[in-house]
Amino acid sequence: MTTTSKAVRGLSVVGLAAVLVGTLAACSDSSAETTDEASSGATASATSADLGLLVPGTLTVGMNLQFEPEMYLDADGNPAGYDVELLQALADELGLTLDIQNLDFNGLIPGLQSKMFDMVSVGLTNTPERDEVVDFSREYVPYTTVLAVAEDDDRTASIDTYNSADVTITALQGSSGEQLAMDTFPNATITGFADQNAALLEVATGRADGGVVEGYILGQYIAANPGQLKEAALSEPLSLGYGSWAVQDGNSGLVSALNDFICTAQGDGTMEQIYLDTFGGTSMPEMPAC
Repeated sequence: MTTTSKAVRGLSVVGLAAVLVGTLAACSDSSAETTDEASSGATASATSADLGLLVPGTLTVGMNLQFEPEMYLDADGNPAGYDVELLQALADELGLTLDIQNLDFNGLIPGLQSKMFDMVSVGLTNTPERDEVVDFSREYVPYTTVLAVAEDDDRTASIDTYNSADVTITALQGSSGEQLAMDTFPNATITGFADQNAALLEVATGRADGGVVEGYILGQYIAANPGQLKEAALSEPLSLGYGSWAVQDGNSGLVSALNDFICTAQGDGTMEQIYLDTFGGTSMPEMPAC
């Protein structure tokens, strides 16, 4: 069953409840309130059951809030960024309360498997290894992966230059960037860090020769720490890809709801507007067609 049909069914129940409430109001206001509350509760429970939510009426999401402007903690310590705004639009569409849980990146998929939350939102790449243990939605965020080097690095910008036994490349531990680093620079030493900023600081301080990182994250680091790092002037990015939402293995109801929302938000401009508001720029990279 598609999310659209679920939404229509939910609206039908609410519409019928409204008719009943209107009829009963002539007899008793308290009876109307009781009927309305019971109907709303039943609808929320049905929706939560359809989506396989851990807590009825609440969408619990695991995130790693250290990647401004995609997902981070603002000056008041509140979740902010592209993922957060898109998730809030999703929760509003589904009539759910959004509950964000902030964990280290490496704990997200294990946490999802152990049912700590309903889904993970951190721009995950759908890899065969991950797909064996969790299910994925359609792509919801575009990104490029680049090589960060020290500002004064004057080596020839090529893959061969950094694919050497005397080179150390950093990456976020457990990320697709770490695997990309291993595949792209098999002769180099690849060192994973649990914190993305720590991985970049290793390059900035000269303890590593380069770092594989998403382009927007490097841009944020450079803006906050001018004169330390730059993007290696390779002929093209290391990769151009997209991130997806991950849900518990077998939860097809939630996957269907997420896919329907993504396609709607992509089609009506909601996704692009949120992207421009958070990432900046004049246009959003083209997304895969629905």
